[in-house]
Amino acid sequence: MKTTLNIKGMHCASCSKIIEMELAGKVKKVSVNHETGKAEIDFDEKNISLQQIKEIIKQAGYKVD
Repeated sequence: MKTTLNIKGMHCASCSKIIEMELAGKVKKVSVNHETGKAEIDFDEKNISLQQIKEIIKQAGYKVD
């Protein structure tokens, strides 16, 4: 499943990398752009839920819409 999430609280490229590293290995593909505040995520619902992905991002210190 592919989804795009709006993420608030990112200020620089390092913020993008933090989120990408937190999700690495848990999702098929993740691309985060701090300038647009968007994360494009491709994941297998059998392995991880959208709610779990949002929780990982929140635990990293960011807000997810």
